[in-house]
Parts: sequence; C-alpha cells; structure tokens
Amino acid sequence: MTKEYGLIGYPLSHSFSQKYFTEKFHRDGITNAVFEAFAIPSIDYLPHLIEERQLLKGFAVTIPYKREVIQYLDYKTPAVETMNACNCVCIRHGKLHGYNTDITGFEKSFIRYLQPHHTKALILGTGGASSAVAFVLDKLHIDYRYVSRHRNEDLQILGYADLDENIMSLYPLIINCTPVGTAPGIDEAPEIPYQLLTEKHYLFDLVYNPAKTKFLALGEAQGAAIQNGYDMLILQAEENWKLWNQED
Repeated sequence: MTKEYGLIGYPLSHSFSQKYFTEKFHRDGITNAVFEAFAIPSIDYLPHLIEERQLLKGFAVTIPYKREVIQYLDYKTPAVETMNACNCVCIRHGKLHGYNTDITGFEKSFIRYLQPHHTKALILGTGGASSAVAFVLDKLHIDYRYVSRHRNEDLQILGYADLDENIMSLYPLIINCTPVGTAPGIDEAPEIPYQLLTEKHYLFDLVYNPAKTKFLALGEAQGAAIQNGYDMLILQAEENWKLWNQED
C-alpha cells in the first residue's frame, strides 16, 4: 500500500520538501511512498484534507501555519508546547501528533560557525520559525532580542530603527527568520545597518533560495561569517522522515 506524505503551507510556489523527498524516494528505492505539496489557503481546510487523504501518514508544516496548526493537534511534545510552533505532524490511528524538527535542523547547522564571543543574538522576525530559533538559543545560553517591523516596548521587541552602533556591537549574532530575500525577491534584504557589521558578526539566514541572499552577501562583504538555511532544511527533513516512520 502506498503511503502518502506532504507539506501544508500557502503559497507553495517552490517546495523544497516535495523535491527533496521525491528525489530521496527515487535514490533510496522507496517505491511505496509519495510526497505532495498541499497549498491550502486557510488552516480551516486541514480537517478536509486529512479526511480526503486516507493514506496520509504525516506532513510538514511551513509558513504561515506553524502556529495555527497547533489547534488541530491531539498530542504535542513539550517543545511544541513551549514555543507554540509545530512544523512536523505524524498521523497515528487518526490522531495528530505534533513535533518541531526545526529545532534539530537549526541547532546542528548553526553551531558550526559559533565562536566564544557569540553570546548575544538578534532574531529578525517573530513568526513560527523564530520560536524554534529562540528555543535553541535558550538551550545554548545565548541572550537574544527580537526585531520586527513593528516595535513593541511591552514585549521588548526592537524595531529596525533601533539597531544603532551600540546594539549592533553588543549583538554579533543576527538570524533572519523572515522570508525577506527569498526568490524571486532576491534584491530585498532585512533593513539592518549593514555598514556596522564586522568580522566578529555571524549572519544566519533561514532562507535557502537563493543560496546567498542579499542579507548574507552584504554581511560577507563586511567580513562576517555567513550561513544559509539549506543544511537546516535537509536536517529537519530527515528528522521528519524518522518521526513519520516510527512504530505506532
């Protein structure tokens, strides 16, 4: 019997997961599985999707549903509870089990270029992906502040206009959790003061397409270490596959 797996999100004009798993199935000789991208315009459609797809064993979750999918979960890990974000769902006996594999993917990819002086971070964006990043930074005992287009003093969220020389010097880690710079918008970049970056900075972009976003290119030009989100995606995809194939 063919097992179905998939990805939910909206829009899904370029699905890394569908390409990755289709190639994986072919490469590994897996003939009883298919992977599809489900571009659902509202999370309200999820129950209908699951009802229609009786062979669906699990699915990944991407923008903008990493938080919204929580309401449909029957079970969730403590990490998902803590961060209120889920990017991997297993369907077992009709019940939805929620996980967050962005944690594993980000941590393993991120620590490669981490230096002893990288003790404070700016997280650009406040969506579901930023929650996984914050979870990992907490684990690594790295202080962080969120940065958003909308400054919020009550939540201590900085605005981009707040990023002065002092802040940029104090926070050498800058992690882009927004979709800004993703193809086709390759000429866009988060509005940080790139001229204040130095060789002490480390820029991590969760975007993987293009391989070197404008955000990363501008950082590299200032001598900063850079890393894109490609390895993170592969790591979390493999973690998803392990979870989907666990015994019930």
